[in-house]
Amino acid sequence: MVKKKDDIPDWVSDEIQNAKFQSPETLKRTGYILEIYENDGKVDAQLYEPVEDGRHIVTMDLAKDVSMSDLERGIVYEFTLEQHKAPLSKKVAEYLKVEKDIDMAAIYQFELKSLELLDVSSDDTADSEE
Repeated sequence: MVKKKDDIPDWVSDEIQNAKFQSPETLKRTGYILEIYENDGKVDAQLYEPVEDGRHIVTMDLAKDVSMSDLERGIVYEFTLEQHKAPLSKKVAEYLKVEKDIDMAAIYQFELKSLELLDVSSDDTADSEE
């Protein structure tokens, strides 16, 4: 059997699938929800401040005590989230960069622990009245 050019070697795939996550880091970021995935218990969020790897859009799993009914798309929140990081070996990171043109030194997962609605509309109203 001939391997396709896009196939990733087993040793790379194994390391990615079996990545060991470090203790989570708690972050606070402001932003808004782009999409809610009720069946999966996830949300996509646009963050005003980037996460560690520079992204502004992340997919977050919802913690058990975050209710889907509390979420609204397009509303500005302060998110409290846990960032889980699993560093990749230098060998895998180098392979991804050279062979696949992917600059990735770690795998990240995010969990939304809580959110607080920010009242930004009243700020806009006060500015427009002046």
